[in-house]
Amino acid sequence: MASPDKKAFLLRIDPELWEEIERLAQAELRSVNAQVEYLLRDALDRRGIRPAARRKTRGGS
Repeated sequence: MASPDKKAFLLRIDPELWEEIERLAQAELRSVNAQVEYLLRDALDRRGIRPAARRKTRGGS
């Protein structure tokens, strides 16, 4: 069940890409959902974009 503070959405994805994400998630002991979120956050970080909610939790304020 989705966390009440998380946005749910449908995603169409290439099956081969999905399999790679599943493998990566298993290797890093994450759920596929958590892995997708991790990859999206990493992509934003690499572009210098930091969501406001994340800044609050990371900085401890």
